[in-house]
Amino acid sequence: MTEVNKPPRVGGWTRFVTARPRLSLLAALVLTVLAVLAGSGVADRLGAGGWEDPGAESTYATKALEREFPDSQPNLLLLVDAGGASVDDPAVAAEAARITASLSAEKGVTGVGSYWGSKSPALRAKDGHEALIAARLTGDETEMGETLDRIAPSLRGRHGPVEVEIGGMVAVRHEMQTIIKEDLTRAEMIALPITLLLLVMVFGSAIAALLPLGIGIVAILGTNAVLRGLTEFTDVSVFAMNLTTALGLGLAIDYALFIVRRFREELSTGADPLTAVGTTLRTAGRTVLFSALTVAVSLAAMLLFPQYFLRSFAYAGIAVVLLAAAAALILLPAALVLLGHRVNSLDLRRLFRRSGRPAPSEGTGWARTATLVMRRAPFFALGTTAVLVLLGLPFLGVKFGTADDRQLPSSAESHVVQQHIRDGFPGNPGGGLDVLAEGRATETQYATYKERIAALPDVLRVDGPLVKGDSAYFTVQPKGEAVDDSAQRLVGELRATKAPFDTKVTGTAAVLVDSKDAIGEQLPWAAAFIAIVTLLLVFLLTGSVLIPIQAVLLNALSLTAMFGAVVWVFQDGHLSGLLGFTSPGSIETTLPVLMFCVAFGLSMDYGVFLLSRIKEEYDRTGDHDEAVRHGVQRTGGLITAAAVILAVVMIAIGTSRVTNTKMLGLGIALAVLMDAMVVRSLLVPAIMRLTGRATWWAPGPLRRFHERFGVSEGGENPPRGAGLNRQAAPPRGATSHDGPADENGDGSAHAGSGVRAIR
Repeated sequence: MTEVNKPPRVGGWTRFVTARPRLSLLAALVLTVLAVLAGSGVADRLGAGGWEDPGAESTYATKALEREFPDSQPNLLLLVDAGGASVDDPAVAAEAARITASLSAEKGVTGVGSYWGSKSPALRAKDGHEALIAARLTGDETEMGETLDRIAPSLRGRHGPVEVEIGGMVAVRHEMQTIIKEDLTRAEMIALPITLLLLVMVFGSAIAALLPLGIGIVAILGTNAVLRGLTEFTDVSVFAMNLTTALGLGLAIDYALFIVRRFREELSTGADPLTAVGTTLRTAGRTVLFSALTVAVSLAAMLLFPQYFLRSFAYAGIAVVLLAAAAALILLPAALVLLGHRVNSLDLRRLFRRSGRPAPSEGTGWARTATLVMRRAPFFALGTTAVLVLLGLPFLGVKFGTADDRQLPSSAESHVVQQHIRDGFPGNPGGGLDVLAEGRATETQYATYKERIAALPDVLRVDGPLVKGDSAYFTVQPKGEAVDDSAQRLVGELRATKAPFDTKVTGTAAVLVDSKDAIGEQLPWAAAFIAIVTLLLVFLLTGSVLIPIQAVLLNALSLTAMFGAVVWVFQDGHLSGLLGFTSPGSIETTLPVLMFCVAFGLSMDYGVFLLSRIKEEYDRTGDHDEAVRHGVQRTGGLITAAAVILAVVMIAIGTSRVTNTKMLGLGIALAVLMDAMVVRSLLVPAIMRLTGRATWWAPGPLRRFHERFGVSEGGENPPRGAGLNRQAAPPRGATSHDGPADENGDGSAHAGSGVRAIR
């Protein structure tokens, strides 16, 4: 037997993960149980906010007002409905006074005021039948939620002549947190059985189908434990749990699909289970590792932003990606060694297969698709690009806003209360701007400054100042909505208004302005970080200069449909009735950043799968067009199956009653389907056909760098003669050291390059 015909030796990593497979699985089971215990109750410790920049002027002013003037920052509103009576009716006023006094006596409540105490017209409805009691709950989000749970039952409902409903930001966030937890449980109940059914359809074998699902569950439970630990040191958003579930199932299934598929291929060539695992880890395993790194890089970019809402998704995403990859590269090989050929057991598809009818050859449809696309490469390249750009055009009209009660279903109590306030009260209580004045000043100076504010064109009314020591504050009501263009413009006007003391502006519109500024400042750095690290990783995988550039540009292009749909559906309100949400007329500022990072990472996940298989075949044959066709043939079905399964998980997340979660789930589902079914199937092979053999070019220094430090799915680096300088390979279908022809009948080898690369 010649050297190239020797079976590949089992490498160090393979020996490590398969030496004691039963012990490895037992240890994993113990760790999973510990993760369940460590992660229990994590949802109760997560926050429902995090959209503001902690270092912004508005954040500083908010904290200062909370400290010095707690009455100025009410976060709890009681809507008191007198029915057909007037709120000034003596019986109504007496009952409202009793409720106000009862609320003032509660622990954790401060700054209680009401219309009946202040006679402020902003706290009385235009029709005179409703009025407000305002208060502030103290403490962090968890403490405020506990206080609300304690006092709400005694406040809510009928009290003599009045009916009381609860609103305000505390109620909105608490209700949002509760609904997200309920919706996440329902999403898991929807996604798990459908995912298992799809895996059975993909693998045929029920045994093989259970492996990816098990890896996903391990990743999810492990990430919950990580998030629980992080809550001891930093704020974490409750929305991050949705990403944990989606990526935990989606990526673990992706990685397990790729590894199990390659393992079964190796078994079909006659390899024993241990050898098959070794080859699988050197080929598909390395691809999984690179894929996990690219996804983690995209998610890590959110750490550059100051909002803890975005940072939470980075924490959850990085943890679940690394845990999914670790489980796929450590636990899954151990299970495959133990199962061996039994991985193909319980083939359920034969129950639906016609007797005597042979199974279709694997990947022949994808091979024909790739051949057609490359034959008409200019048409498919231009046509697909034009369609994607067209689908993304609505995003040019995007309007950014803040997350408010309209994130909740229209039947939610806090949403009902806030909608009543928006529609029925003058000046939009709670939507004004507060101006903090710091520094000693005279009454005349305060009066002069108030006159300057009142003269601004977008100001409806100015109240104050309320003075305490060297600090004071003014309340400014804008003429329009709380966060519309005029309110945001007013923030800038207030900050530019001259004063004989230091001023800081806060309020809903100010928080939005500061959040947009923070995102705009960090966005170029985040985009550069993603692009540079992705370019480097793809170069290390392929050794090409052009392929990494293509990968980044095509990935970004694949996201256009998602961004266009987000604006058309969620901002403009199309399909709002069908999908069951209330459109606020804007997109929450951080959502596009989050969706880009997640969707870009998932697109790179599929891109790495395809490119690694193309590179492996090109190294083996030196035939560019055949390598592209073979790569699409071998991964087209796999990528599509993985995308459909991930889309099912994301759509299950998208059934949430919270609009941001719905937008995240449905938007990313659309992105991964477009990437897998349009970009990977049509645009990538068309572009690679147009670039031809130049696709693999790299200048000498970079080529030598890749030969030394790069890796490929085929195991070791390709020989120095590979690429543009490589000689033509033997004719396809000829018997060679690379292994037997596969069952397709087209002569494509199963995994021979993994054998060739081992010495």
